[in-house]
Amino acid sequence: MSWTLLVIAGLFEIGWAIGLKYTDGFTRPWPSVLTAAAMVLSVLLLGLAMRELPVGTAYAIWTGIGAVGTALLGIVLFGEAASPARLGSIALIVVGLLGLKLASAD
Repeated sequence: MSWTLLVIAGLFEIGWAIGLKYTDGFTRPWPSVLTAAAMVLSVLLLGLAMRELPVGTAYAIWTGIGAVGTALLGIVLFGEAASPARLGSIALIVVGLLGLKLASAD
């Protein structure tokens, strides 16, 4: 269950990271409210997952999911560069996340 909570927390991290773009510096009320809610849910779920998972593993997975998802959505939603070097770097993060999961005792 902790891994499920951690993945959901990471998805909410993607949501708030992308949401920040839509808040326009927190000047747009609804995007700001939704982004703040995603922030709270993300950290809450991370904290719940950390009850059973090692802090280093949980935090690295959480930030990795957020980084990979945000980078990919930046490419899709905002037309950010999708160079081979950038995509390769994203793939390396994914390999690292899988390594952490496989190396985890939980």
